[in-house]
Amino acid sequence: MKNDNTKWRVLAGGFAGYTFDAMDLVLLAMAFQPIMADLGLSRSEAGLLATATLIGVGISSVVMGWYADNYGRRKAMLWSIISFSILTMAIAFTSTWLEILILRFLAGLGLGGLWGVIAAYIAETWPTEQRGRAAAFVMSSFPVGVGLASFLAGKIIPMWGWRALFLTAGIALIVAVYVYFFVPESEAWKAQRDARQRGEGKTAEKVSVKEIFAPGLAKNTILATLISAFALTAYWGTTTWLPTYLVKERGLSVADMGMFMTILSVGMFFGYNVFGWIADFIGKRNALLLSLAGSAVMLAVYAMTENHATLLWMGPAYAFFMAFVGLMGSYYGELFPTRIRTTGSGFCFNVGRGISAFAPFILGGIATATSLQTSILLCAIPFLLAAILTAFLPSTERPATQPAAAASPRG
Repeated sequence: MKNDNTKWRVLAGGFAGYTFDAMDLVLLAMAFQPIMADLGLSRSEAGLLATATLIGVGISSVVMGWYADNYGRRKAMLWSIISFSILTMAIAFTSTWLEILILRFLAGLGLGGLWGVIAAYIAETWPTEQRGRAAAFVMSSFPVGVGLASFLAGKIIPMWGWRALFLTAGIALIVAVYVYFFVPESEAWKAQRDARQRGEGKTAEKVSVKEIFAPGLAKNTILATLISAFALTAYWGTTTWLPTYLVKERGLSVADMGMFMTILSVGMFFGYNVFGWIADFIGKRNALLLSLAGSAVMLAVYAMTENHATLLWMGPAYAFFMAFVGLMGSYYGELFPTRIRTTGSGFCFNVGRGISAFAPFILGGIATATSLQTSILLCAIPFLLAAILTAFLPSTERPATQPAAAASPRG
């Protein structure tokens, strides 16, 4: 934490990068309906496209986390942004389901790596007393990205079709230019690298994934991964199919769906930032538990709402509680020491996201047999399970210099 200039540059780069990470992730969901109609896909086939993306995301957690811990946060951030922007743009030139499937898997390899890198960057550049708010603010760029994708879908698809929508992914390359010139490497990571080059004890060794399963860390790793898996199964199950649900079962036009999803994203944006303050007040673990429990309750209410006017305003109320991704960013980063921070936090979040990869496919099958409303309503259950498991993780409110492994296991 050398100076305020560095932390603000990291904040800006992280916010912009994660905005387009989120936008590229959900562009597919926004375009599901026209893609299904154009290519003659079933809901299960469409769901597999989202599943392929999330499988790539899960794999990237290990690959990009290892890369960031061994070769630098900045390089990992650049590779993530460049790869997912180009590969998402390429979907505009596809003509078959298989081509989209392959590109979504490859894009997922870049999309999944950014979360852990940003989480580590914030943990290493912002003071402890501000870290919760800083991480929440950066992660609140996710609903900004979702809102941007929703807005663009509502404007572009009716006029130019779904292929034109994917061309907008190229805007993220501007962020890569900013990161390259203005975002410095983490001083904490450089200190670890220098110690490794000098051959000082444990730091002389390259980071290995097995270190996050060492005594004192294994429980945190397993629990955090399960929490991510449950929470993200619910999140991606709903996010993937919500635009289609609003059009097919609630009777909205594509333009109105885009407007509904944009307003929903506004509620999520405020939720991320309010929960950042809550986390600094009641603790990150307790704030995460509240977010997950609130998501379970509000999703059930939202899924049973039929009136369009009520549905419009229930969306942001439900999305307000979906701040858990931002909370995980700051909380998971503190469960692990600097040496393995990106590997640990990235593994827990993105392996959980990889496990959740099958949610779009499974829920597509359930929707075919029953309804999309039933599929979305069922997602309240994994939200609740994630909240329960969170109670068994430790509190991490401690001095920044204290190793994560030494945190008290008590709440």
